[in-house]
Amino acid sequence: MTTDPGDEQDPPLRRPVIGVMGSGQDAHAELAVPLGGMIARLGCHLLAGGGRGTMTEVARGFTQVSPRAGHSIGILRGRSDGTPIEGYPNPFVEIPIHTHLDESGMEGTGPLSRNHLNVLSSSLVVALPGGPGTRSEIELATRYGRRTVVHDAWADAFPSLDTWRSVDQCEAWLKRHLADPR
Repeated sequence: MTTDPGDEQDPPLRRPVIGVMGSGQDAHAELAVPLGGMIARLGCHLLAGGGRGTMTEVARGFTQVSPRAGHSIGILRGRSDGTPIEGYPNPFVEIPIHTHLDESGMEGTGPLSRNHLNVLSSSLVVALPGGPGTRSEIELATRYGRRTVVHDAWADAFPSLDTWRSVDQCEAWLKRHLADPR
């Protein structure tokens, strides 16, 4: 049986993308590795910055799950000519998205920050402990109306956002919001 191109077909499955924001220096492996594994077991894609620190560890945890349906995506810092910066991508990024953004310190919420891409490409945002870069990603997630849950380390800075302390708490939050596609 042949299918006429005009026949109606079900659209392809669009897997949710869980954006994990966190430190590019401190690994927080005790949180990041199990968080990545949990996201993989939920059948979602993982999106992170593709560099070191928590970005490496969450992707490590994600790619250790087999079999899995989703992929590890990294939005990479780059030079203005599009070449990657040292350390990008980490070895656990399966789909690297190369950019020309962030070479000259235009990080944070500035117009040439890849943080906008990290947040806007995410269905849901999870924040790990981190520094100014992570703070700016949380601020952007709030600005763009992305549903966001932050580690308890951010509770005082972002009192209006839901918080998590354990990966089990984060998983419950993700499942609740994945069930409500909004």
